[in-house]
Amino acid sequence: MRHIYLVTHPEAQHHVDGLVGGWYDSELTTHGHLQAERIADVLASRIGPAPVEVYSSDLRRASQAAERIARRFSVEVQPDARLRERCHGEADGRPQAWLAEHRIALPEYGDRLGHHDGPAGAETRLQLVQRLYPALDDILRRPVTNQVVVSHGSASSYLILAWLGMPMTSTDRAFFPLSPGSITTLRRNTTHHSHQVLSLNEIEHLQDL
Repeated sequence: MRHIYLVTHPEAQHHVDGLVGGWYDSELTTHGHLQAERIADVLASRIGPAPVEVYSSDLRRASQAAERIARRFSVEVQPDARLRERCHGEADGRPQAWLAEHRIALPEYGDRLGHHDGPAGAETRLQLVQRLYPALDDILRRPVTNQVVVSHGSASSYLILAWLGMPMTSTDRAFFPLSPGSITTLRRNTTHHSHQVLSLNEIEHLQDL
């Protein structure tokens, strides 16, 4: 059995300040660091002494969480810029209200993946999945059967779709709302080679923090 533990980074400063995340390189808050420690506790209890690899978006809020997890397993974080959140271009780091004012609404029909939201330099959803799918493929080529991937909310949703084998061109409507600090557990069954979602958006480990 192969297990992928998909972690969305915990509370970051841009959450508290009401700013657009994207490629804005905010750090974890003090509370976010506590959440990261709790995530590390949960993963250590589930994986135990088995070999593990830890991959992460190279943005600080994800890599800081990944470092706390990797430290628990005495391994190094393997950063990958392809695991970043979707870039919102000039909106990154601005107030959410600014993005709401300048955003071009996503249409219900038509080319939803190629739709441009408006802010200069923003990625389309198609550009996002075109970098996330190969990133997951490269991770899955590794022989280690326990892997932790620390990414961001929207990016992690598309990583689940990649895990399930959904074609890139079919990802224009499917979406999993994932909370900061959540754990989603993916498993490959070696008997009939199915890709399973064992748990989705677990946040119970954060309830008493």
